[in-house]
Amino acid sequence: MKSCHSCQTVIDEYILQKQLEPLRDLTVDEFNVCADCTTIVADACVECSGAVYVPRSESVTPDYCPACRSDLIDRTGHDPGWNCDRTST
Repeated sequence: MKSCHSCQTVIDEYILQKQLEPLRDLTVDEFNVCADCTTIVADACVECSGAVYVPRSESVTPDYCPACRSDLIDRTGHDPGWNCDRTST
């Protein structure tokens, strides 16, 4: 059993898995935070319009879900980070 990196409580995998259902292809094994320390934001990914997760200690919602970020890294060889560059040229 893993401890949450944020609050150090033991991660309840059942509750976390239920909360992660909107995120495609992810399981509780890929998270180091508990359900109490994570917020799921629906329709926030700029690539797939899917859900993203935000650790409660963060104030900025990511633009990419973990699956799309991984896909972009695989396709381009470049890590775009969690937020896309929205500056206009």
